[in-house]
Amino acid sequence: MRNRLIFRTALGAFVLAALAVAAQAQVTTIEGRVTLKQADGTEVPVQGAVVDIYRTDVKWKAEVKTNKDGRYTHAGIPLSGTYTLAVSAPGARPDYMAGLRLSQQPRNDFALEAGDGARLTLEQTQLAARPAASAGGGAAASGPSKEEQAKIAAERARVEAENQKIANSNEVVSRTFKTGNAALQAGNFDAAIASYNEGLAAREEVALYANKSEALRQRGVQRFNAAIKLSDATAKQAAIDTAYQDWRDAADAASKAVALAKTQTAATDPAAAANQVQNRLAALSTRAEAMRLVATKVDRSQVDAAMTAFTEYMAESTDPAKKAKAGTDMARMLFDAGAYDRAVAEYRKIIEAEPDNADANLYLGFALFNTGDKAKFQEAANYISAFVAKAPDTNPTKAEAKAILDFLKENENIRPEKVTPARTTGRRRGNN
Repeated sequence: MRNRLIFRTALGAFVLAALAVAAQAQVTTIEGRVTLKQADGTEVPVQGAVVDIYRTDVKWKAEVKTNKDGRYTHAGIPLSGTYTLAVSAPGARPDYMAGLRLSQQPRNDFALEAGDGARLTLEQTQLAARPAASAGGGAAASGPSKEEQAKIAAERARVEAENQKIANSNEVVSRTFKTGNAALQAGNFDAAIASYNEGLAAREEVALYANKSEALRQRGVQRFNAAIKLSDATAKQAAIDTAYQDWRDAADAASKAVALAKTQTAATDPAAAANQVQNRLAALSTRAEAMRLVATKVDRSQVDAAMTAFTEYMAESTDPAKKAKAGTDMARMLFDAGAYDRAVAEYRKIIEAEPDNADANLYLGFALFNTGDKAKFQEAANYISAFVAKAPDTNPTKAEAKAILDFLKENENIRPEKVTPARTTGRRRGNN
């Protein structure tokens, strides 16, 4: 009775809104400086120079002007694709850089020479295109040589192939995300997991890993609940082991989601940035819930890892209610895993913030009792009694709480005392 683990089969509703669409485009910020070479060889910044930004693998264009220091910056540029930058300014010869991969080269400086101030079109840069990014006199070329034409054709083919690969992976990720979510909502966990695996084979995504973890966790719960009803001991243990493996796999998938979220470059677009935050929080929350089951049911040596999962989620959550619930879940995880002294410490924090929290009073009392330290039995009785006084008779744990109070009274001659605040620490304790 003292160490009875209560398995919660109720599953919270899975909110898809917490996991943004996985095919969210990545963006970056480009920058650079434009100067003009003087007759004496010095360079001065050019204010008002126009930087035309052409994406050459798809039709897309943007432009930006330099400030008084000759600097330009443009946020929200799609990270994928190949670009050409063309720069023009009054009294300057235009220049360009072609074949740029902005993910690899986000900063590009230009040193212009005196000229007629012409502004290059994309077609003009392509006529004189160089196969690699380089600045200085690009507009002066009379046309590409046969060797350059061959390189241009090869580069174009490579870009088209890469773009097609990206398009294909986008389609797979988007499709499998939707089908997996539909299957998950319908309780068809096998189909959901298969869909998420297909998407992850095309491209790793935080949301796919997190949703896969959720599907594995719920399938494990389903399998565990079915297993404990079996009468044959061998079949029962085999079925339980299968559920345990689901929970291990759920923790692994969620850990991959968290690790991937931590390596992502922060989006500059507000909507994309908000999606990243939502996905990261969902990954952290999913990992904490998976680790709760691993630590309490599968492997109690994972208690520290489970605590880390909960504390990392609470550190990033900005929702007071969700953060408080996570703190309560962590304390209960410690109790269910038999880490009673650590559970006591966490439940004290909860009661310090919520003195009338009935469940916190109950499980603080249970944890103090389950330490087996008789010096803590009086305080255990105090908190358990506080729960009994508040809980309705329909509460399924009330009978167990009364039984422990009877045990303490009959075997230890301990009677409950009123719980009052501690003056020095702000914690609540029993009067002795």
